Amino acid sequence: DQRRTTVLPFPYVVYRGEYLRADEKGVRSLFYQSERTELNINVNGAIPVDSEDNNARRGMPDLDPTVEVGPTLNFALWGARDARRRLELRLPLRAVFATDFTHFNYQGWVFQPNLNLDVENVLGHQGWNFGLMGGPLFASRRYNHYFYAVDPAYATATRPAYIAREGYTGAQLTASLSKRYRDFWVGGFIRADTLRGAVFENSPLVKDRQYFAAGVAIAWIFGTSKTT
Repeated sequence: DQRRTTVLPFPYVVYRGEYLRADEKGVRSLFYQSERTELNINVNGAIPVDSEDNNARRGMPDLDPTVEVGPTLNFALWGARDARRRLELRLPLRAVFATDFTHFNYQGWVFQPNLNLDVENVLGHQGWNFGLMGGPLFASRRYNHYFYAVDPAYATATRPAYIAREGYTGAQLTASLSKRYRDFWVGGFIRADTLRGAVFENSPLVKDRQYFAAGVAIAWIFGTSKTT
């Protein structure tokens, strides 16, 4: 039930090697690829939380940023690999590590099956790329405990102790739009999340079961290799 704005500098890298790829689909290590199937390693993450700035967590430990790494198996349901329109079933399973970059603590796993639609030159606008991704999330007990549990030491009269368990953790729907110019890249996204039916729905740290996020980004491309 609280909102915040974050400014985050980020590297913009496009690299298409034989095994390592970094492009509009994310950063990943490619193990296998055919016309309809792709197996790779991908990366995800989450920003940190300062508990003193969050009413529900005040007095509890801060949450370190998390890094998620694991395999993803993608199946093309519609459109060839290089088609301008492509619908995929993606099955990512990632291990989660909380880190302040001086230590890495394992925090369980997440499984995020989703349908992903990519459309190039959307509505006839050259160079504009549209993406739509949605699906449920499932996570281990340790992951849900990290975000939603309340240990007895941090329980209060209005925040009872709570033990999280593994299972369904909600669903996400994300829409994005981007365009690459010669020296710049611009993009934006909107995302809707629901926690209705999640195994931790009754956690005292859950103050709202539906929320939205949005962001815009611009990148300056200051170097390009002769071979792209």
